[in-house]
Amino acid sequence: MIKSKAFIQPLDRIAIALMLLLSVLIGLIILQGDVVTARVREFTWQNQQIGAEDNSFTLTFSRPMEIKSVEDNLKIEPPLAGKFSWAGRRMVYTLVTPAPYGTNYKVQLQGAKDKFAEQEGKNRIIQPFAGSFRTRDRVILYIGTDQEEQGQLVLYNLTQEQKRVLTPKDLIVMDFESFPDGEKILFSARTTKNQDLLSDQLYTVTTGVSGKSGQEAEPGGKVDLVLDSKDYQNLKFDLSPDGQTIVIQRGNKTNPGDFGLWFMPATSDGSGEKPTPKRLKSQPGGDFMITPDSKAVAVAQGQGAAILPLQGDASKPLDFLPQFGLVQAFSKDGSQAAMVKFNTDYTRDLFLVTNQGVQKQLLKTTGSILICQFDIASPTLYCLLTQLVSKEQYIEQPYVVAIDLKTGQQKPLLVLPPAQRNVQMSLSADGLGLLFDQVVPQTNPTASSPTNTLKTDDGDTIATSSLWLMPLLPIADAATVEIRPEKLPLAGFHPRWLP
Repeated sequence: MIKSKAFIQPLDRIAIALMLLLSVLIGLIILQGDVVTARVREFTWQNQQIGAEDNSFTLTFSRPMEIKSVEDNLKIEPPLAGKFSWAGRRMVYTLVTPAPYGTNYKVQLQGAKDKFAEQEGKNRIIQPFAGSFRTRDRVILYIGTDQEEQGQLVLYNLTQEQKRVLTPKDLIVMDFESFPDGEKILFSARTTKNQDLLSDQLYTVTTGVSGKSGQEAEPGGKVDLVLDSKDYQNLKFDLSPDGQTIVIQRGNKTNPGDFGLWFMPATSDGSGEKPTPKRLKSQPGGDFMITPDSKAVAVAQGQGAAILPLQGDASKPLDFLPQFGLVQAFSKDGSQAAMVKFNTDYTRDLFLVTNQGVQKQLLKTTGSILICQFDIASPTLYCLLTQLVSKEQYIEQPYVVAIDLKTGQQKPLLVLPPAQRNVQMSLSADGLGLLFDQVVPQTNPTASSPTNTLKTDDGDTIATSSLWLMPLLPIADAATVEIRPEKLPLAGFHPRWLP
């Protein structure tokens, strides 16, 4: 007969004791109620640098919150108008308009209540929160006209009042576009030793400006050759909105009939080999512009405007608009375009064309429609136009107009002298400033003038040029407030805002 004796091992006694202890602690917590203090766990813009493309931030809370108390107590200094939306413990604040550049912001939340505090008869409020973020500096680019900077690409930081020359003296910059992050510039230029005005090559140069938070910018002024002009003339170019593709209008130096659009990657694929251009197989065209989705190009072709794919068979347009001869601008989301119709009486109409098939006439002019830009901050289109003031001498007077796209209301902002035909205009990313230049042509250029003398689009020699900045207000406010442009202490032309 085998006898068994039940007993508890020491390890079992320890486990039982721990379970009893935990049970007591859990009971005490239940009796005391929920004591976790509500607080902000995450603020997505904390210590970040944002741009116009950043339109919302998120606050994540440790506990469910009483929505109205959060919305009533959230403070942003300086104020930024926005809309609230919620998903559980996450609150999203979406800005109505982009945050003005060159500004430091503080976000504070105090006095917001826990969602269940009132039900429990308790006044439990959130732990005070303070966060901060900033917007990018207000930075402009232009081609210098001073003797020391003639033909060079110049960067000027309006926020910090600092100037930096980006390109070397031996390159005469003809045109340029910024990459979307503002860290590099794509530009066309010829060397000072080359008198051939059609010898432009494509380059990139670093700006020294960081487009991303927490990343140190590459030093400014680093120039790299992108595309030479050995066999083909590089006439015009456009950089896609995503910064990945370049479209170039090129002509064969030995065969004038070999003329058309080419495309190429904007950056290397990491293999060490430079990207090479490929011919876009389509009919030759005139002015062109890459679409906002970066997948197609709008080009004046024949008696209309064609939308050609950048990948696939470009001989089959994605769309063709026979009544319009030119695409002036696309809205950022691609849902709208400003298009020009050339009339038989030599007038021009500006139309708003949407992806829903709407075609709305905005204005008619006896002169030219030079530049149009959509404001991402409001339903406004800013245009630089000319009006014919003398048919005999064909004198055009340029002016800037703001068009409310909802009502069609037009607000003239600035009238320039008739001599200022070669004006360039640029709208800031935050929609709060308009840059333009005033070129002074050389009256008696001599044969002994330097070979690197700058020229306007009409071929006139540039003596000097000044830059002007006009603050912008919504059209409704601009009707009651007189806005005057401010002359900047800079000598240059072809001004552009950095994104």
